[in-house]
Amino acid sequence: MRSHNAALVLDLLRTAGREGISRLELAERTGLTPQAVSKITARLRTEGLAADAGRRASTGGKPATVLRLVPEAAHAIGLHLDRDELTAVLLDLAGERVAERRTPLDLGAGAEPVLAAVRAEVAPLLPGGASGGTRPGGGAGGAALGAGFLGVGVPGAGVPGTGAPGTSVLGVGVAMPGPLDHRAGTPGRVTGFPQWDGFPLRDELARRLGLPVVLDKDTNAAALGLALRPGAPGSFAYVHLGTGLGAGLVLGGAVLRGGRTGAGELGHQTVQLDGPPCDCGGRGCLEVLCLAALARGDLDGAARVLGTGAANLVRLLDVDRVLLGGRAVLAAPEVFARGTREVLAGLALPADVAVATAPHAVAEGAAQLILAPVFGNRPSGFGGEPPTVGQ
Repeated sequence: MRSHNAALVLDLLRTAGREGISRLELAERTGLTPQAVSKITARLRTEGLAADAGRRASTGGKPATVLRLVPEAAHAIGLHLDRDELTAVLLDLAGERVAERRTPLDLGAGAEPVLAAVRAEVAPLLPGGASGGTRPGGGAGGAALGAGFLGVGVPGAGVPGTGAPGTSVLGVGVAMPGPLDHRAGTPGRVTGFPQWDGFPLRDELARRLGLPVVLDKDTNAAALGLALRPGAPGSFAYVHLGTGLGAGLVLGGAVLRGGRTGAGELGHQTVQLDGPPCDCGGRGCLEVLCLAALARGDLDGAARVLGTGAANLVRLLDVDRVLLGGRAVLAAPEVFARGTREVLAGLALPADVAVATAPHAVAEGAAQLILAPVFGNRPSGFGGEPPTVGQ
């Protein structure tokens, strides 16, 4: 209960931003007693997670002290393992990007080369890391969170720990193409790379990095990160086109993963009977048709295929917003947004569907797999009692 209440307070401090929030407001919005709020905020201040943000003008009594979150007190790393590229980002507690690194990656090379590449890219993002990274702001946030006061749960973390002494990195979120088992932390038969099937990626990375690790599908991670952004709609579809095609689905504010993390496999929806073969074993899949259009330089054709997939999601799930992402989309965002809008406009839908692009969605969403539970926003679909960071 104590960790739950602390998470409620932290979440309100985060959403209040630089202007901060008073203890009285915290008590009113959480339903906690003023005494409980005072105890929680005192501990948060001691541990470097909260700080004074000035005083409010008096309305007849003593001016109220306003508190704010200290974003640099702790961080999370997000990794996007794409088929041909590794992206690593460092986010602070407020979800702001502190550093980013990119390097070529051959996901088909197997586990050892990929694990080595991950370790090489993560090391510079840790405090005191190698040159080329950005050192997070100081403070004892990582140690404080790891000490167990907050009871921060990292869903599905394999080997808990706080990493090197003094580190303020809470953990590493990893996003990669599916299918995969997010509860077990193991990839499935990644399209085109069956050698990953059943490999204990989460636990092996946790052992090598000395940090908690969470594994999820790239589109699910992106959907989670987008759902946590200010002003995000309660339900939407995120459609990702990069080296593959997939979707992340948010319904009623929760990421829809399915019983086996299989929800959102939009790219392997058959739209052309007896069409060209796909690596998944099917024929005429959206992914193979869209990638073929890209390969021949037909961006408008690829946009129509993408729009067709988005339209199928809209009609199936009744969402009123579609967000587009992935390297292929972001290389020509207007083309894909226009093509998707044109397909949707040709349908007899009861209401207009908003279409927009969403950059940096996957890697930042992966980091949110770690950050979300700190603020009581536990990603849906993770079963059981997660271990506590640092214990």
